[in-house]
Amino acid sequence: MNLSYSQIKTHILKVTYENWSAQLTKPNHEREGYREEQQTLHVGQIVARFLGVPLDDDEYYNRLFDLVHTKNAGLLLLSEEHLDKTIDNQQFQAIQKVLNINREQNLSINRFAAFLDGEQLLLKSSSPSLHRKIREAMISMLNLFSEKEPDGLKNQDIRRVLVDVIKWSANHLGTDLKDIDPKLAMPKVLWYGNGKKSHYYFLNYLMQIGCDILYFSPSGEDLFAEMGQAVQDSFVHHYPEKKKPEPFPQEKRRRSATVAYRASREIETILNHEGSGLYKPWQLREYTPSSVTLKTTYDELFILIKEKAMIRPNFEVKDGRVMIPSIFSKIQGVSRNRKEYWDRIQTISQYDESLLIRRFPFTNSVNNDFRFHYRNALDRELKLDPEKIISGHYWRYQQLPGGLQNGIAKAIRNMCERPRLKPLQGESEEELKVYLFSQSLQVPPSILKLMQQFDYSQEVPKIILYNNELNGTMVRSDAALLLLLNQFGIDIVLYNPPGHNDIENFIEEDLYDVHWLEDVVFEQEFKEPSFLKKVLFQGLLKNLKGD
Repeated sequence: MNLSYSQIKTHILKVTYENWSAQLTKPNHEREGYREEQQTLHVGQIVARFLGVPLDDDEYYNRLFDLVHTKNAGLLLLSEEHLDKTIDNQQFQAIQKVLNINREQNLSINRFAAFLDGEQLLLKSSSPSLHRKIREAMISMLNLFSEKEPDGLKNQDIRRVLVDVIKWSANHLGTDLKDIDPKLAMPKVLWYGNGKKSHYYFLNYLMQIGCDILYFSPSGEDLFAEMGQAVQDSFVHHYPEKKKPEPFPQEKRRRSATVAYRASREIETILNHEGSGLYKPWQLREYTPSSVTLKTTYDELFILIKEKAMIRPNFEVKDGRVMIPSIFSKIQGVSRNRKEYWDRIQTISQYDESLLIRRFPFTNSVNNDFRFHYRNALDRELKLDPEKIISGHYWRYQQLPGGLQNGIAKAIRNMCERPRLKPLQGESEEELKVYLFSQSLQVPPSILKLMQQFDYSQEVPKIILYNNELNGTMVRSDAALLLLLNQFGIDIVLYNPPGHNDIENFIEEDLYDVHWLEDVVFEQEFKEPSFLKKVLFQGLLKNLKGD
């Protein structure tokens, strides 16, 4: 490896909850602060701490599983259970030899590290500058130990800590560090769970070497908090709950029946602790909307759907983005309590921000080939670039406010990045993305008006679909538009009295809730609310709004 530098200095980058993942995947030479000067290579380092767990711990553990198992992620999973505790007998004897010398000669920390290096106990690298960095990291760790432990390097715990740190680093990083190029990357580590004294010093050693570290502690324990100045710039995110760490997931969890209870508790938490989080009308108009689909019970659906966005669980405004908790549910059949069934559907469809759809299809299929436009809108990472989309001559939404245009373009990008539409037989992934891209450019005027009325912190627009199969059939272009609206944060409730498949034919089932009611009814006509009920309901809405 032909190197133009003799020293490596790492700098912890200031990241956010929104961008830490993207920063982690960047090669070192593309990160902020990267430079070579005066024979020193400066590289940015990610140290991110996630303390506690969210109220939906299923999502938390699924995220951990994805982080470790995503192809090419390169994350090394470490925890009390995952550490390789084997040690070569020669290594053990060499450590004891250095400790005996220290006991006799009272070594300085630098000489102590030099003896460890001389006994071949430090990690090796084909890069002299990285080997120097490894030695400096050991000196830093020994300094920390000397500052924190009584009697410094004469403390009785030094033997156990040294044995643990040396064996763990050799077993888990020995191969990775040998030929790694610091200009491209350093090892990436995900630490999970609680830690003991040896873990504390091991993590400090990894950090001083320059490893990227993601630290997940469900209990809220923060080993890095005691490392002082070294981690002052590292990112920390506090989740609302603290729990005993569960075993690291071996597979992704399925939806849990207790999700509705957790969502209800989160509403209470927001009301109790963030009751003053009020927003002026259209304060967030330049923000980018993004949705998180709530998992609800049937009864809870009707409680949440009438709430403003800022009152719902998981609503968040941060760094130019607004996270909108939205509903995506299908109701199969009809409840035996017909009065309650019709009261509920009539109520949610009469809100000012609701659109009731009873005829299908409600979209037009695009026949033009948009493949050229799609490819031209890709960035260097082969993801859609919102700015390129908006500047395209095919963009039909120029009359909309800039913030809304940007929000729609980013919703299109996100929808195409992870398509949730089922592919046709023989349809490639690119063809599927091109289809979604082209359909998203044909939003009907009635739905576009709903999107324009959406003040992101206030009432959430609602699409209510009533499919009794008497007024046409849902088609694939309908499903594509529903995916875009879901990505944008709009509520979607689909009624199907006979309990037949419609949306299931097109959209992946894990994206929405399905609620089965007691009866299936064929050719069930929609029951319009009485004139008196309409007048009373509209009067009530006006009173609530102060009109």
